[in-house]
Amino acid sequence: MINALESSSTRPYLIRALYEWCTDNGFTPYVAVQVDDTVQVPREYVKNGEIVLNISFDATSSLKLGNDFIEFKARFAGTAREISVPVGRVIAIYARENGQEIGRAHV
Repeated sequence: MINALESSSTRPYLIRALYEWCTDNGFTPYVAVQVDDTVQVPREYVKNGEIVLNISFDATSSLKLGNDFIEFKARFAGTAREISVPVGRVIAIYARENGQEIGRAHV
């Protein structure tokens, strides 16, 4: 029997599942991220303490949806940037095509 306090968070698994659902259904997955000092993103694109990132295969390279971090490389205004987002800072995942949130990564 697994002790709930010793088990890992469900958040990274939910993010990966929703990402997979998006891509399987032809949608473009975006994540909304609450930005703080632990988040490595281009600060010029942060609005009201949040940033929305396209994490589709076409928009990223070396995408890793890990248990602790979402990491990838992406171009912003033609400049390659390294992105690192702690999973705990992801507040939602969206499908661009319908503009609707498809899930919140609740713990």
